[in-house]
Amino acid sequence: MKLYEGGVYLLNGHDIVEENCMTQPVSKEEAVKNTMAYGILEAHNTSGNMQKLQIKFDKLTSHDITFVGIIQTARASGLEKFPVPYVLTNCHNSLCAVGGTINEDDHMFGLTCAKKYGGVYVPPHQAVIHQYAREMLAGGGKMILGSDSHTRYGALGTMAMGEGGGELVKQLLSQTYDINMPGVVAVYLKGQPRPGVGPQDVALAIIGKVFANGYVKNKVMEFVGPGVAGLSADFRIGIDVMTTETTCLSSIWQTDDKIEEFYEIHGRKEDYKKLQPGDVAYYDGCVEVDLSEIKPMIAMPFHPSNTYTIDELNENLEDILNDVEKKAQVSLDGKVPFTLKDKVVDGKLYVDQGIIAGCAGGGFENICAAADILRGSSIGADAFTLSVYPASTPIYMELAKNGVLADLMATGAVVKTAFCGPCFGAGDTPANNAFSIRHTTRNFPNREGSKIQNGQISSVALMDARSIAATAANKGFLTSAETYTGSYTGQKYFFDKTIYENRIFDSKGIADPDVEIQFGPNIKDWPEMPALADNLVLKVVSEIHDPVTTTDELIPSGETSSYRSNPLGLAEFTLSRKDPAYVGRAKEIQQAQKALQADKDPVEAVPELKPVMEAICKQFPEIGKGNLGIGSTIFAVKPGDGSAREQAASCQKVLGGWANIANEYATKRYRSNLINWGMLPFLIQDGELPFANGDYLLFPDVRKAVAEKADSITGYVVKEEGLKEFQVTLGELTDDEREIILKGCLINYNKK
Repeated sequence: MKLYEGGVYLLNGHDIVEENCMTQPVSKEEAVKNTMAYGILEAHNTSGNMQKLQIKFDKLTSHDITFVGIIQTARASGLEKFPVPYVLTNCHNSLCAVGGTINEDDHMFGLTCAKKYGGVYVPPHQAVIHQYAREMLAGGGKMILGSDSHTRYGALGTMAMGEGGGELVKQLLSQTYDINMPGVVAVYLKGQPRPGVGPQDVALAIIGKVFANGYVKNKVMEFVGPGVAGLSADFRIGIDVMTTETTCLSSIWQTDDKIEEFYEIHGRKEDYKKLQPGDVAYYDGCVEVDLSEIKPMIAMPFHPSNTYTIDELNENLEDILNDVEKKAQVSLDGKVPFTLKDKVVDGKLYVDQGIIAGCAGGGFENICAAADILRGSSIGADAFTLSVYPASTPIYMELAKNGVLADLMATGAVVKTAFCGPCFGAGDTPANNAFSIRHTTRNFPNREGSKIQNGQISSVALMDARSIAATAANKGFLTSAETYTGSYTGQKYFFDKTIYENRIFDSKGIADPDVEIQFGPNIKDWPEMPALADNLVLKVVSEIHDPVTTTDELIPSGETSSYRSNPLGLAEFTLSRKDPAYVGRAKEIQQAQKALQADKDPVEAVPELKPVMEAICKQFPEIGKGNLGIGSTIFAVKPGDGSAREQAASCQKVLGGWANIANEYATKRYRSNLINWGMLPFLIQDGELPFANGDYLLFPDVRKAVAEKADSITGYVVKEEGLKEFQVTLGELTDDEREIILKGCLINYNKK
């Protein structure tokens, strides 16, 4: 695999020419317009300026972890009708029984909102969010926005993006998605995959090359080249969904007769559109992938970019497991002992669990290939278990009809309904110290469901379904699918649309304002949020120096998501696995802001503020009651990798958070979540911090700095002996984003 150092031109969809070697009489400015990404963005841009985009999406999609909060926010802002098709799926907590009626209450909220506002409701177990979107929503040249980070339908010719709920709220209120024109990076595929190599292997190989160096961060990955034609639609989809783990903004692929066939199979041939770059297209970079060189891969704990070939791991077990342990101690902060060396038996690595599931692994071809490898064997009667989750009921039905379901069950595998649980810790949580291999999307710490605060740790490695099946056939000993010498059946897929016609509620875009929304007792409105004060006093209540902090660490998934519709209830879990003392610290200093809002003395509410305010008043005597906000902030080196869940920001906000301070933000979507919840996305230069956890920081005239677009903002570390100055910046903000921060949050911004 090769990463080009500079820009490249692609000629006739086939030949790569480095920018400094280009001789064609075409300007770079014109060639930029010949990418597929540029054409789709141009068609959806309403600003008239292709450098400052204001995008309106064709369709929206959310699942049951996020849609209640999104609709509640939109309702508080005057929502009357969904202006575009909005699909509400129920694939995340449908088997999670925590909290009594909470889960089904949220589902009924979704159904009644789909009726009232004119949406589509997909009941539990019918499909995971992204498989339903592929089957029923995607369209050539279209754009879809989803409140899940793996909203990626580029293989079908649809540019899709995963963002926090605030961005969907804007679309529901007929506002726009505002971004600078992103860079576009070509992913040039050539050759053909070798037998035993699946889409997850290709995806992990790419992630391993581009994540750490940020090669495609916040850019569009455009898949081109002669290698695309040799890949089936399912194979392309399997690579595409994992592009999220590169931190790219979106993806798009050239399309052909195989994608046209996909649409035809699903009864939507009219939604196909042939896409290909122009004769001379310019890209800001290029990832050249020879598919024939990709071998079965494994991403070891605790990140999809921690990649090795399976052969490399098996040949260097001790060295690689030592390295995994060292990296794990950074991720786990030494809170629990972690090792995989005890999984080595007679020189082979033993695995406790295999999972093939969800939007990445639960596709028809992945499961059929796994069945081919397993057919006639047994997973054994020891600790190893294998669970398979087809991504939709139509896929499940076809597996039942063609015999694959029976073949899998005969081996000892358990085949379950469409559910995202294993991917986010709400199903198939392994035993303590167990090691799971999964064809799912992520393997962050504790994302599989273990609770580090309770002394538990299990871990996940990502692999392709084919090598998981080979491992299962070998009774749990890690095995590459390249060892399988049999043939692959290559069953044809038949889609039965009557399954959805019988169960999916589709309003066809017709709203019924007379429908009453069904609220469960756990569904709560957002609390009142004050506007940004003239001056801020913030206590640092958490300091995280991990290289990357994931959304799952900021607000854990799994059982905590059962409280997703109760802002204050969910906030109790903020940073609970990373920094269990955070919530208590944040709530303590929040009492000062509550006192201000009640026209009381904040120093009486929080006595430790007395010397802080005295030190401030010596230099800034004008700061005080009427022009002051008090709350909390956290520092993290690079927060926000992973999930799009806006709760990572909203939970800090409802606990009194006013800002994050970071060296950089891992993703655009997390920074957008902070902004939409009225939090300041401060940036501070790398190096020794001027403050520490527990310190108080003063930001005088911060409201003025935001409003007047100050290049730099002066902060002070408050000590009894005086104030120590430091500088932060906010990065680029649109005028609307500044106004959202000034108003205190997106809800306030939209209040009439």
